[in-house]
Amino acid sequence: MEHRHFKLFKPYGYLSQFQTNAKHERHKKFLGELYDFPEGTMAIGRLDKDSEGLLLLTTNGKVSHDITSGKTDKEYYVQVDGDITKDALEQLQQGVAISHQSQIYTTKPCKAFKLDKLPDFPERAKKIRDERHGKTSWLSITLHEGKFRQVRKMTAQVGFPTLRLVRVRIGTITLDDLEMGGVNEVFNPLL
Repeated sequence: MEHRHFKLFKPYGYLSQFQTNAKHERHKKFLGELYDFPEGTMAIGRLDKDSEGLLLLTTNGKVSHDITSGKTDKEYYVQVDGDITKDALEQLQQGVAISHQSQIYTTKPCKAFKLDKLPDFPERAKKIRDERHGKTSWLSITLHEGKFRQVRKMTAQVGFPTLRLVRVRIGTITLDDLEMGGVNEVFNPLL
């Protein structure tokens, strides 16, 4: 069987799955509404409903395992509440204690820096508060791990809650000029 791989710009409000049996999720939006993926396609990792950006999909479980095993960089652009401080960035870089599965987990050291230039993303479906409510700043965070809502927990832990989170890169694969909700086939997601 010839396996296929895709990259998707997941919009805000979509779940990183194709269907559900949960009654409370029946009226949610799913990935299959964006593109006619081949049977057996699975998301590689997840982005929660409130997060946007790059999501890789594959029909090959081994590729999925290799990418989610903790060896592959994942870069996020994060808009936070407030003007991020040097001290907060250093804490993120060194690792912070967050809750994970009812336990305290210290995140691994990561790359984190403030972006000099605002990213040019399309408007989000749900409006983010405006400048009247105070300053915001954008930063880049690059992780090898991916615990549940990890980036959001990390920024909140250092005093700068996440307002918008967009994954822009997994390994060497980036969003490039992909439109929100757009899908492109890729030939080797492990590059």
